[in-house]
Amino acid sequence: MSRLFKITTVIAIVTLVFTSCDKTKRNLQYMPDMYQSVSGEPYEESDVFTNGIEAQQPVVGSISRGHIPYEYPDTNEGYEDAKMNLKSPLTAEDFDSNKEAQLFEIYCAVCHGKKGDGQGELVKREKFLGIPNYKDRDITEGSIYHVIMHGKNMMGSHASQLTEKERWLITKHVQELRNNLLK
Repeated sequence: MSRLFKITTVIAIVTLVFTSCDKTKRNLQYMPDMYQSVSGEPYEESDVFTNGIEAQQPVVGSISRGHIPYEYPDTNEGYEDAKMNLKSPLTAEDFDSNKEAQLFEIYCAVCHGKKGDGQGELVKREKFLGIPNYKDRDITEGSIYHVIMHGKNMMGSHASQLTEKERWLITKHVQELRNNLLK
C-alpha cells in the first residue's frame, strides 16, 4: 500500500507543478540580454548627439569594413581609363588555374561559353544573343576587371558576388581563353 501511495503522490505533485505554470508569461530567462536590448534603437531620441537622433551618418571619407574602393567610375571614360591603366595586383603565386577555371564556369561560362567563344548555354537556347567572342574584342586585364566590377551592355555587375582576388583570377582566365582563341 505504501508503494502505491508514493507513486500516486509523485504523479499528483508532477501534475500539479506542470498544470500550475502560466503558459502566457515567461518564467525564467537564461540570457536576459537576448530578450531586452541594451543598445539604443536606431531612430530613438538621444542626448548623446547634437542632432538628438541615435542613428548617425558615417564619417565623410570612411570606408566600410571589408570594402575595397574601386576608383574607376561606371562610365565610358572610366572603362577606357581602366583599360589603359588598371593592372592586376596579384603575383604569380596567387594564381591557381583550377580555381580560375572553376570560377569562370560558375559565373561566366553560362553566357560566354567554356572556351570564351560566346557560345554559352544561354546563347545556345537563344535566351541572350550577341554575347561577344573574346577573340573579336580588344580587351586588356583592366577592361575585363572593369566589366566584372560594373557590367557592360547586357552583362550586369558581378562585384557583389566575387571578392577582389576572385575577380582578378577570372580576369586572368579570360585572357588565357582569348590567347587560346587567337592561336
